[in-house]
Amino acid sequence: MNKHMVAALNVLSQVDIKKNYKLIRQAYRVAKKPRIKLTYQTWDRFVKNGDHQIPIRVFSPAVDAMEWVSDFMEAPYPFMVFIHGGGWVTEDIDTYEKTYLTAARQTGHIVVAVDYRLAPENPFPAALEDCAEVVREVMRWREKLGIFRKITVLGDSAGGNLAAALSLYMRDRGEKLADRQILVYPAVNDDHTENSPFLSVAENGTDYILTSKQICDYVDLYCGKPEDRTNPYFAPLLAGDFSNQPDTLVITAQYDPLRDEGEEYGRKLKDAGNRVVVRRVDDTLHGYFALSIKFLAVKESYEIINSFLRGEDETDGRSG
Repeated sequence: MNKHMVAALNVLSQVDIKKNYKLIRQAYRVAKKPRIKLTYQTWDRFVKNGDHQIPIRVFSPAVDAMEWVSDFMEAPYPFMVFIHGGGWVTEDIDTYEKTYLTAARQTGHIVVAVDYRLAPENPFPAALEDCAEVVREVMRWREKLGIFRKITVLGDSAGGNLAAALSLYMRDRGEKLADRQILVYPAVNDDHTENSPFLSVAENGTDYILTSKQICDYVDLYCGKPEDRTNPYFAPLLAGDFSNQPDTLVITAQYDPLRDEGEEYGRKLKDAGNRVVVRRVDDTLHGYFALSIKFLAVKESYEIINSFLRGEDETDGRSG
């Protein structure tokens, strides 16, 4: 990275998350204002979770308007539930809209975007419960159709945490799981201080846009009560049992403080007998996956994802 990029990252890494999370939300909503939907097809729905209505947005992978359909369940595509990042605190289905569209078109899936409740107003486990109810709803769609379509859950960053936790949560309740999960630089541990056992927290925790202090702040905002921190649905790496999980792809970023814990989570799953692929994308920072498909790292990541979805990649390793 050149000196100008390093200087810019240093400025961003100084943002106080706890004091400014509402301003950060507003900034994202202004900076990522959705474009007019003239070139892609979506449906807005709600999924009930008790007294709460969870907004979801469904994206079609169709590019040609001639392929568009009146009901997304008529389209012959598999389903992908996409759980967005943002530290459980920022971002929503509007700010992530371009990322959802990219996922739909690059993978050929119907993407179901979950607008889960945000912390600190709605701390753990509200977001997890929302995501679980949406996955249950997608499974009901599959049963209603009477034909088998694979269901993949994809989450990046905090969304990766929720996706990983969701698989443990539903397994422990004896529920059906998604067929596959894709965890993009997931936050799966409970400690991102200087006491963290993972070298990447120390190596990448100060100058690369997402700092270890900011991760700690996000975790604090997400946490409802002290005992949550030892809950494996809060920090999946703390689980005592990693067996019976969906086929899993873990993608990490070289200059990310979360890199090593994500890779360790993949190893834990693999050691427990699950099918797991772990890939590290070099020369990348946390958050890159939400960039345009024009960026080489994003394009490379979708090549990894599609290889995994086709069942072609059975080896761990570093991409690039």
